[in-house]
Amino acid sequence: MSIAAAIAETADEGPKGPPPKRRGRFIPYLLMLPGALWLGIFFLVPLVTLFLTSLQTPVAGGDVGQFEQTFNFANYPETLTDPNYYVPLFRSFLYSASATILALLIGYPLAYGIAFKAGRFRNVLLVMVIAPFFVSFILRTIAWRQILADEGPVVAVLRVIGLVGPTGGVYPSAIAVVAGLTYNFLPFMTLPIYASLERVDHRLVEAAGDLYASPWTGFRKVTLPLSMPGVVAGTLLTFIPAAGDYVNAALLGTPKNTMIGNRIEFTFLSVNDYPTAAVLSFILMASILIMVLLYVRRVGTEDLV
Repeated sequence: MSIAAAIAETADEGPKGPPPKRRGRFIPYLLMLPGALWLGIFFLVPLVTLFLTSLQTPVAGGDVGQFEQTFNFANYPETLTDPNYYVPLFRSFLYSASATILALLIGYPLAYGIAFKAGRFRNVLLVMVIAPFFVSFILRTIAWRQILADEGPVVAVLRVIGLVGPTGGVYPSAIAVVAGLTYNFLPFMTLPIYASLERVDHRLVEAAGDLYASPWTGFRKVTLPLSMPGVVAGTLLTFIPAAGDYVNAALLGTPKNTMIGNRIEFTFLSVNDYPTAAVLSFILMASILIMVLLYVRRVGTEDLV
């Protein structure tokens, strides 16, 4: 059979019907079903309930803690313009941003040393980083009350170098709150940075040296950019929970150091003003979400956006 005849015979055959259906195309969706149900039941439903609670108003002539659904969106501007609420919100972001910066300044050199200089002690140092998680969050914070007390070692050193007067101290104060936040969330900063640094190809650093780059230039041009995914992840993992924290402010601060988490807890459990507490919760979540989106778009990397 000639080539032309074979082509003609193939053309005469025409289509043989639709292609067979792919097997198992629903398997990925079935695998996602348990996680989707979990998020729907324990995240979306409480979130919708909280939002509906934020639109309630007190029952006229009712007892304390009785509210009715009136879809009163005025609860949001009324809460935002009350200094009893927006001042703690601003203070929360100030404290959490300060703790995030301090954690980055401490965590990056620590992660760098573990990744590049620790050698056979790397695993031991990593265990030491995560070891605080073996102790209760509250117990660790209470321990800082003893460390920062007037008779503690920190104040003694500060008095020797002249940063604190003979009768001065750092507990309770805003400094103590930021110190507690930095300590408690430091592992969340260190571990992501270490994970990024551990993946850096050492040959790139050596190549920078072969091209007559100084150690600082090699770090700035090679190591730091390659570790930015870890820096971004670490700052987010530190800032987000620190902004909503209330344990450190309650145990290490004064009433003047109240954060928005303390205000939400007090409004929910002591005042029984559920709509206002729900409004504060949503404002906190929305503020953090906007900040995170702006931050990731500004300094994020291709691994995160």
